[in-house]
Amino acid sequence: SAKGANLLQVMKAASGMGFTHRAVRLETEELNNLKLPCILHWDLNHFVVLSKASGKSFIVHDPAKGEQKYSINQISQHFTGVALELTPSDKFEKKVENEKFKISQFWGKHKGMVTTLSQILAFSFALEVLAIISPMLSQLIVDEVLVSRDLNLMTVLGTGFLLLLVIQVVIDVVRSWVSLYLSTHLNLQVRNSLFRHLIRLPMSWFEKRHVGDIVSRFGSISTIQETLTGSLITGILDGVMVLATLAMMLIYNAELTLVVIALLFIYFFIKLVTFRRIRNINEERIIRSAKLQSHFLETIRSMQGIKLFAKEDMRHSLWHNLVTDNINADIKDAKFTFGLGAINSLLMGSGNIIIYWMAAIHIIEGGFSIGMLFAFLAYKDQFSGKASGLINIFFALKMLSLHSERVADIALTETENSKEQVTGEFIVRGKVELENVGFRYSENEPWIFRNINLTIEAGESIALVGASGCGKTTLLKTMLGLLPLTEGKIVIDDVSLKVLGMENYRQQIAAVMQEDSLLSGSIQDNITFFDTNTEDSRVHACAKIACLHDDIMNMPMNYNTLVGDLGTTLSGGQKQRTLLARALYSNPRILFMDEATSHLDVDTEKRINSNIHHLKATRIIIAHRQETINTADRIFHL
Repeated sequence: SAKGANLLQVMKAASGMGFTHRAVRLETEELNNLKLPCILHWDLNHFVVLSKASGKSFIVHDPAKGEQKYSINQISQHFTGVALELTPSDKFEKKVENEKFKISQFWGKHKGMVTTLSQILAFSFALEVLAIISPMLSQLIVDEVLVSRDLNLMTVLGTGFLLLLVIQVVIDVVRSWVSLYLSTHLNLQVRNSLFRHLIRLPMSWFEKRHVGDIVSRFGSISTIQETLTGSLITGILDGVMVLATLAMMLIYNAELTLVVIALLFIYFFIKLVTFRRIRNINEERIIRSAKLQSHFLETIRSMQGIKLFAKEDMRHSLWHNLVTDNINADIKDAKFTFGLGAINSLLMGSGNIIIYWMAAIHIIEGGFSIGMLFAFLAYKDQFSGKASGLINIFFALKMLSLHSERVADIALTETENSKEQVTGEFIVRGKVELENVGFRYSENEPWIFRNINLTIEAGESIALVGASGCGKTTLLKTMLGLLPLTEGKIVIDDVSLKVLGMENYRQQIAAVMQEDSLLSGSIQDNITFFDTNTEDSRVHACAKIACLHDDIMNMPMNYNTLVGDLGTTLSGGQKQRTLLARALYSNPRILFMDEATSHLDVDTEKRINSNIHHLKATRIIIAHRQETINTADRIFHL
């Protein structure tokens, strides 16, 4: 639930999943005695999972931060002294995650993709062949030209080097352009498909997440796509190049080759040992960045309230703390990267010393020439670079699990039932029936409403009244299909809303909700909801019904006046009337209004109610003003 849960609710949820539980109160020093994994109460406001306790070191999985490692002194600052041990009972069933996020489901079909990939591979293979030839030319220069002092041979080899360089540059430029074309098209397709999926998710999904977190999760798809498209070609070619250069090195000297291979194994082992730590640091950076973004967006959106309550310093202080946390996470990542870089430099430097030392012995003994050393070192650099690249690709792909888990929250969530399951095109006439409907946010929360039965005839006007918080808006959202009923069913013209299909249904209804906002554009854009085939006469008619036309005509730009969620010059009443005109523009068969005229003066509200009363649409109204309630044909008390 978006409202959180207390310990009793967590225990009930655990029982429902087949766990037996034991709640205990204990001191921090006694955490090592708990049966792991267990749940800890944390910072007086949420729960975390303690997965490992070894002496004075603890591994905690925090929904707000990810996996964290704490010392006993650090954990004592967060742990409240309450823990919950869980033990699987005979009723517990282990769930297997059958569905995993696959980016390929968002790639779609690209005409000519195979051809493009083939071109990139061909160009890249040509570059690798040229790279293999270059060290041989270097060996010829050292062993033949310098020894024989043959300037004519040097001229031929120099010309060959220049020709190879020109060919390499041309092929590299062409390959880069083709790679850019492929990457750009795939990136557009993936982001477009994921966004299409995102905006079709249920409203309840958005209500449980912060805007910064949603933006961050959506942004992870770019990281995944860029890594995969970059690694696909590079990994194939690097693998071929590693084998080719390894073969050349073995031909030159097997002993020196073994030294190079040993160094790479050490490098791989270091990366493997430190991977978990690097992953946790990256996860912390992503989470802290999402919190910072949420705070920034919320501050901009709430600027009026912040100024009215003189809370600028408070918001700045919170922002400063979040920025500091974000920078500290970046510093932690940078320090770790610097450390790994230093170890790698020391490792490679030591390896070079060993190789030079062993090569010198072979040269002195006469089994190795200086030219062969130059060629071997060139192949060694190519081999080390490509092999290191493969290792980095391997760990980059492993790191993608972090981003995949975040994107999976979007990609694997089922969209609304947008397609109708009734035969033929369903035309809404306006009759609405509620049959024993009930709603609550989770099994552990109280019912918002229950056992409601109501029939609203087509063309009828009904006012839903009741005390604040009794569930009027929630009931309206269930009728709009924004929230799924916990029990009962809603029937539209003798067809269940579940099988009607949201897309067709919502195209024939309209709503003015309390949380609605304008979008950046002109007043006409907002009334038509950016319809490309607008009818000015229809726009003006809707504005007149909403008693907004005269106000608009008094503005310098009339219907072209720019408005938006923030930078708008419209008053609260004008904004509300614009939203009402937007609802009327769709010519709805059912019109839902949740405090749609609450910001208006009594006279304007009376005129609007009189205008709307003549509409043939079914009207379902939530209001507190008696004047608005009296315009309804019937009143229903919750």
